[in-house]
Amino acid sequence: MSDQPLNVLFLCTGNSARSIFAECLVNHLGQGRFRGFSAGSHPKGEVHPLTIRELQRHGLSTDGLRSKEMVEFERAGSPQMHFVFTVCDQAAAEICPIWPGHPMTAHWGVEDPVAVNGDDRVKEVAFAKAFQMLRNRIAIFVDLPLESLGKSELKEKLSEIGHVGLAVPESAEMGDR
Repeated sequence: MSDQPLNVLFLCTGNSARSIFAECLVNHLGQGRFRGFSAGSHPKGEVHPLTIRELQRHGLSTDGLRSKEMVEFERAGSPQMHFVFTVCDQAAAEICPIWPGHPMTAHWGVEDPVAVNGDDRVKEVAFAKAFQMLRNRIAIFVDLPLESLGKSELKEKLSEIGHVGLAVPESAEMGDR
């Protein structure tokens, strides 16, 4: 693997919660080996306040976070992506652009915490659950032995990660890296 970080784009519809969580988590857990980005097909225009609160609760930086459209990453001069993951079912069903460099792709659907109805506590639990599910998946992803996996084996592993729930497999146990 090169000395340059691998670029990872997380796509969602609104780009206000799940994809923002994933962007921050891959930047944190990837320890410089990965550089995370996020975007939405129909961005909300702002990061949800409970997203910011959940990230801060875990000590993750929220500096510079913003809700953005995926066309930003289609333009000339945009970083070339190595991986593109959809984190919501709606975005997975949409037609995505053909990304330059043909990055590896997978769907890692997570329920939308923004769509949860209820009092503040119910909403906070939904955000915490989405955060933890993405944390578990990204912990597994950043620990993959990328250098030793063939393309088809990597594609299979990326797909499998999309089925990891809240329980962390023993092989992916982690502390705060």
